[in-house]
Amino acid sequence: MTDEPQSRWTGPGRSPGFLLWRVTLAWQRAMRAALAPHDLTHVQFVLLASTWWLGDHEEPPTQQRLAAQAGTDPMMTSQVIRKLADRGLVNRAPDPRDARALRIVVTPDGREVLAAALRDVEQSDAEYFASVDDDFVTGLARLLR
Repeated sequence: MTDEPQSRWTGPGRSPGFLLWRVTLAWQRAMRAALAPHDLTHVQFVLLASTWWLGDHEEPPTQQRLAAQAGTDPMMTSQVIRKLADRGLVNRAPDPRDARALRIVVTPDGREVLAAALRDVEQSDAEYFASVDDDFVTGLARLLR
């Protein structure tokens, strides 16, 4: 006897996981379009923006701190930071407190690229999420706790 698939949802449009999947894919398309003129991938943008934010509000982050902030894999973070450094958007310097760690700093060119990309990303976000209210954002934040 074979079990038949069963779902508690009345259809895919009622499944929160499936809806989140579809929304994520559509939002990622919007982000790729917003970032294309800046020659940045979404992960490059997130790591560049996180580096800038942490550097301006705390201290220049180590790659470990940056990965923790962005929720990215440390090895992948290192590879992306290397690409951003090759483009001259960030500098990596030894941490004066820990010779094994590198501190990441956004360069003037990186700030210029980030400023333009951030405007486009925030505009795209505003347009994409125009139909949802602050409760939606609060609900998303609760899912990350």
